[in-house]
Amino acid sequence: MAKRTPKHGTRKTLIGSISVFLVIIFAGFLLVTNMRVNRMTTVSSDAAELVENRVKQADRLQQEVNELSAQVGALSAQEDSRKSTASENAGSSTMLPAVEGPGITVTLNDSSMWQSVADTAGSSVDWDKYVVHQQDVESVVNALWAGGAESMEVMGQRLLPTSAVICSGNVLLLQGKKYSPPFTISAIGPPALMKYALDNSQAVQIYKQYVGAFGLGYEVKDEERLEFAGTPLLLQPLQYARVDE
Repeated sequence: MAKRTPKHGTRKTLIGSISVFLVIIFAGFLLVTNMRVNRMTTVSSDAAELVENRVKQADRLQQEVNELSAQVGALSAQEDSRKSTASENAGSSTMLPAVEGPGITVTLNDSSMWQSVADTAGSSVDWDKYVVHQQDVESVVNALWAGGAESMEVMGQRLLPTSAVICSGNVLLLQGKKYSPPFTISAIGPPALMKYALDNSQAVQIYKQYVGAFGLGYEVKDEERLEFAGTPLLLQPLQYARVDE
């Protein structure tokens, strides 16, 4: 007589095998997921440490550059044996040397008349007529250079060959810093010639018309002695265009 195997036993064995197989797949999935998470955490940690090290290295190199620039500037100043007043010429140095001498200071300021006008006109006021603009500062700077200015500062910052005066609203941006009015432009040079250049500048004459009509500020002051400190010739690294490969 043949031995019979119960069907229920076969079904239980098949279900058990499938269950074990599913458990193995699920365990493998958890293992792979855990490895991925650990790998991402390690990479993220390594990237943060790498960035921090790069920043520290860049700061250290920048400090060395500043120290070397100061040394080169000091040696160049000794070699040139400059006197009391000097033109804006750095020669082969990476520093503009300190200079001093007579000159003038020009101050430009926003108008306070807009407050009384706003009370009567409200939102219809043309605000641009009551504030100093970029072209106003540039007009004074250009006139002073034309009048023989040998060195110049705007808001206490030395003007460099790469300097750009930019205004955003009534805020002046110069070499990474922001300034609010009044704006001061000081120049070392022949005071009489520089004032003559200001008086004969067409752009400055237009600004003076707004001074009379809308109350903008304009003041020219003689300076017996101005002193400008030595300044690195390059406050920001130069960037060059590259050809796409």
